[in-house]
Amino acid sequence: MIALIDYGSGNVRSVFNALKFHGADVRLTSDLAEIERADKVVLPGVGAFGDCVSGLRERGLWEPMNAWLASGRPFLGICVGYQMLFEESEESPGVRGFGFFGGKVRRFSTPGLKVPQIGWNALDLVPHPLWKGLAENSHVYFVHSYYPEPSDEKCTIARSTYGEAFAAAAARGNVAGVQFHPEKSQSVGLTILKNFLG
Repeated sequence: MIALIDYGSGNVRSVFNALKFHGADVRLTSDLAEIERADKVVLPGVGAFGDCVSGLRERGLWEPMNAWLASGRPFLGICVGYQMLFEESEESPGVRGFGFFGGKVRRFSTPGLKVPQIGWNALDLVPHPLWKGLAENSHVYFVHSYYPEPSDEKCTIARSTYGEAFAAAAARGNVAGVQFHPEKSQSVGLTILKNFLG
């Protein structure tokens, strides 16, 4: 069973449908007992870093998510759900992330660059089980103004470039996060979600 975490962050229905496409038993939930019974967790995130952290905390989900990450059980963070795996974000000074990965979330700063980035961009992939079956330079869909900058580059499993190169995905053990939206990335995104489910 896949627990898709519901904490008021919006945009969960498209993630739910993309997971159901592969026949997964997906539960959109904020129930702690149901989350504990899950085999895997997917944490989406839309909006501001600080608002997403507050949403998890207000629903009593912050510490359970921290414990899940510490357990090493399968976890996928999407967009701000990925950013929260890092220590902090320039978007919300003073708000702490999970700190599963070292590093900070930064805003695009290339002069003249249109921010947010909205649209398709290629991935420079580092071998990882999430990318099984993907062609090099596969394109995925991004909507973001901020991106994580890992302090340990070894955790980066995909890079992309928008004005500057950035870590489009990171992983350690069974925990992974992606800055792009696999649920909006057509066949490439569905393949990534299938690999996570597998």
